[in-house]
Amino acid sequence: MTVLAPLLQAFFTDRLQRQRQASPHTIKAYKITFTLLLRFAQDRLGKTPNQLCLEELDAPLIASFLHHLEVDRKNCVRTRNARLAAIHSFFHYIAMLVPDQAHLIKRVLDIPQKRFERRLVDFLTPQEVEALLAAPDRQTLLGRRDHLLLLLASQTGLRASELLALRPEQIVSGGHPHIRCMGKGRKERCVPLTRQVLRCGKAWLKERGQRPTEPLFPSSRGGPLSLDALEKIVKKHAASAARSCPTLREKRVSPHTLRHTAAMQLRVAGIDLSVIALWLGHESVETTQIYLHADLASREDAVSRLTPVRNGYRRFKAEDELLRFLEAL
Repeated sequence: MTVLAPLLQAFFTDRLQRQRQASPHTIKAYKITFTLLLRFAQDRLGKTPNQLCLEELDAPLIASFLHHLEVDRKNCVRTRNARLAAIHSFFHYIAMLVPDQAHLIKRVLDIPQKRFERRLVDFLTPQEVEALLAAPDRQTLLGRRDHLLLLLASQTGLRASELLALRPEQIVSGGHPHIRCMGKGRKERCVPLTRQVLRCGKAWLKERGQRPTEPLFPSSRGGPLSLDALEKIVKKHAASAARSCPTLREKRVSPHTLRHTAAMQLRVAGIDLSVIALWLGHESVETTQIYLHADLASREDAVSRLTPVRNGYRRFKAEDELLRFLEAL
């Protein structure tokens, strides 16, 4: 029997931290996945996590765990698939360490990702963005912070984690103004800044007098904003903006909605999908194609260019007597 604990510890310290240099966000997500899995196995097998053997984490138990996530914990398919991806990553890692368990590992790796309905992305119209940006009270310090935060999110398309990690030193104002941010997979990219964002950003930095390494968007206590705090800020101002822009009441506005909004603005402006993929930090252009499906304006333009059919379709009339008999049935 192969003890599980040393393998799992090596996966986190050797594979994730040393080899892949995974981000804190990735490590946190994997930690949650395996904590849930170990607790599930403990309840199912009656053993503490430290007593578990690798052979006990077989395909049937993993499949039961995935079912538990969807049915008992009410997780969506995306979350279920993310948990499975973390488990697959672990089993890929140990394949070379315990070759005698190749059959068990293969059976777990053969568990497929689950298909799900891909809905069109939610994004805000220019009128809705304008109402949202007008919602914060810019007479207050927090209002000016929130205004810049919403403006930056809706025009750059940065991920929530990227927004929260921003520091003043990442803003480059000379030459071609841009922000240097570290995205998924520790891939650094440059995102251009509009004059409006740059002007507001300079005013904020001048007012705050922040050190280059301090959070660009601090909390009321001076520390970095949390993801929950960011989501609350967006929802609060979206609810306020809905008073002057009723269409916002029909939408669930989140930080990711603002990312979609920035991408759709680029798409509507006719920017090539490959450029949008680089802008957003997508590893593949296929991910960016969701904005092509959501671009209704381009479809309406295509319909308007179609040549209408002048002659109506004629009903088929069989010339053969036997065919006329069959048609008449």
